[in-house]
Amino acid sequence: MLYPVALALHVLSAVVWVGGMFFAYMCLRPVLGGREPAERLQIWVGVFRKFFPWVTLAIILLFLSGFYLIHVLGGFGQIGYHVWGMLGIAVIMTGIYKFLLLAPFRHLCRGVEEENHKVAAFALGTIRKLVGTNLVLGIIVICLATAFRSW
Repeated sequence: MLYPVALALHVLSAVVWVGGMFFAYMCLRPVLGGREPAERLQIWVGVFRKFFPWVTLAIILLFLSGFYLIHVLGGFGQIGYHVWGMLGIAVIMTGIYKFLLLAPFRHLCRGVEEENHKVAAFALGTIRKLVGTNLVLGIIVICLATAFRSW
């Protein structure tokens, strides 16, 4: 009975995380590029403050539901290479996200608060690269979960 709920939570959590990164990277970033630096940086801080708690929740739900699904499928000895790949990439993506929160995001917020646009812009550039990396990894995970299930 819990299997469909866990699977739905797993997929929805991935959609929140990967979809949010796609929106930020491919849609919001180009639109904000024409704004004044101070305004652009303030908007990004506001966006991230709303988005990052959702990402944290999504990560927690991804791991909890993922481990439950592995358990239901017979444990680690019974899962395919695609699941091992998803798990490994999820660990890497989570590490990148945690680093992003602990360093660049703090520098971005501090730079905006102190009106130090140079520091804030550098931090935002670092965040852009990390989000871009996680977006590519997230797309790979989606491919593993769908097209490469036969592995």
